[in-house]
Amino acid sequence: MQKFRDREGADGGIHGIGSLCAIAGIMVLLIAAGCLDQQSTRVTTDNGTEPLTVAVTILPQKQFVERIGGEHVRVIVLVPPGASPHTHEPTAKQLEDISRASIYIKVGSGIDFERAWMDKLEGVNPRMTIVDSSEGIGLIAGGHDHGEIAALGDSSKDPETGGGTDPHIWLSPKNARIMVENTCLGLARADPIHAGEYRSNADSYQKEIDALDTEISRDIASQQVHTFMVYHPAWSYFARDYGLVQIPIENEGKDPSPAGIEKLIRQAQEENITVIFASPESSTKSATVIAREIGGTLVLVSGLEEDYLGNLRKVAQAFTQGGQ
Repeated sequence: MQKFRDREGADGGIHGIGSLCAIAGIMVLLIAAGCLDQQSTRVTTDNGTEPLTVAVTILPQKQFVERIGGEHVRVIVLVPPGASPHTHEPTAKQLEDISRASIYIKVGSGIDFERAWMDKLEGVNPRMTIVDSSEGIGLIAGGHDHGEIAALGDSSKDPETGGGTDPHIWLSPKNARIMVENTCLGLARADPIHAGEYRSNADSYQKEIDALDTEISRDIASQQVHTFMVYHPAWSYFARDYGLVQIPIENEGKDPSPAGIEKLIRQAQEENITVIFASPESSTKSATVIAREIGGTLVLVSGLEEDYLGNLRKVAQAFTQGGQ
């Protein structure tokens, strides 16, 4: 037993040293990338012939930028497929790419990745233009509790510090329309040569978003869906737009206690819920337990797919079939 404790302590020391080395390595990379930035950053497409390098946080923004910018943009996504914007850290290659970006279009709603890394990314490339795509969007207050809606422009809800707001603004087509508008304006400022083309492309894409919004409203109304249960409470804006009630399994980023799971099982039974939703980027353990206990089904839905329009249509269909 003594030997086991000694080894455990030694392993803990090794892990601690490893963590410090990792942090030190990241700092070196940041400094190195900053030096690279000073030598090679290209802030604008001066002659309009080279693509504008645009950095974004999440995959849905990639579609936004590419549908607006077309051949005139090259997009860097900081949170890759399968990763979570709540936990992901940028890689050395991403830091190198950031050092060459002309513009960063951030979600801007208090998403964890941006809260943790935005200042450091700006430090890597001080000449990079920052665009806040959440400007003009009313944020839902309450963090993962998702309570009342914060008034538009309410400075008491600070997205840069989290401020108790739900960051998943893109999962509302109405919000996505505003994000696309802000993205278009940002691209036009960074590359005025192609501003007219950006405007035309944005208008066309916004019409597709509007059509999707109408389609989802019609489908939810026809199915008389009212409530859905999901592990990670990412769908507050979606629920608000379509008059739905989201029942989250996760509470403040933590799995529910055994008593909490029992309460959720009773609630699902009372609401006649037969489908429990979870995301592939999050744990499915608690959601699986609840689905099994109610004799229901576990369905994975993601809010982070690159095909924003196609994915939101697919998720909306899942909710209409599995909600009550």
